[in-house]
Amino acid sequence: MPAALPPALLAMLQAADLAALLLLWAAWTALGWLSEHPPKGRPSVTAMMAGVRRDWMREFMRRENRIFDAQIMASLRQGSAFFASTAILAVGGVLALLGNVEPLADLAAEIGQDGAPALQWQIRLIPAALLLTAAFLKFAWSNRVFGHASVMMAAVPEDPANPLAAPRAARAGELTNRAALNFSRGLRAMYFALASLAWLAGPLALAVATAILTASLARREFASVPRDVLAEGEGRR
Repeated sequence: MPAALPPALLAMLQAADLAALLLLWAAWTALGWLSEHPPKGRPSVTAMMAGVRRDWMREFMRRENRIFDAQIMASLRQGSAFFASTAILAVGGVLALLGNVEPLADLAAEIGQDGAPALQWQIRLIPAALLLTAAFLKFAWSNRVFGHASVMMAAVPEDPANPLAAPRAARAGELTNRAALNFSRGLRAMYFALASLAWLAGPLALAVATAILTASLARREFASVPRDVLAEGEGRR
């Protein structure tokens, strides 16, 4: 017969904790889906930027001097590589805390949980570790796909009348969009990893942090100044 779960562990995962975790997961999933599949009448920044990248590749196909395009791709790859490095360092930091939660003693005293067992802190750090790991994987794949897009761009013939030019430029645009999509997913995972750290202060803090973060990210996608600028450009087409 397997040993029963200790009462202390059961006390750490009460209904409020599970509800807050479910809210975190639902908000992360729903916001990602809504950003990538926005309503037709209200496109998101993510959706509009996908169209801009396709326009970029059409212009790139007709451009004789492509040095500027190569510099942009190099910058995009550097950005994804930087965030991948940042994410893996953050994962290491969280794992170090999982192995030794003593640095959280001062925080525990400040929020009135100085008597909480170490296992509680370890459990509450797991969502951050998982989300940061997901972010690293997304950034690493984004960097790889940006590389694929760079090679596809190099394969676009210089003559726009060449029958291979348009289809290869279109494929380069779709690869760039896919890389950017994974980059956005990685950023979103990092944002929610930060929100998940609020669980250290309890389920209510986690729920509040999740709600504030979700509202902020939704505003950036659907009601921000950059979104209005992109929408203005779409309206002139």
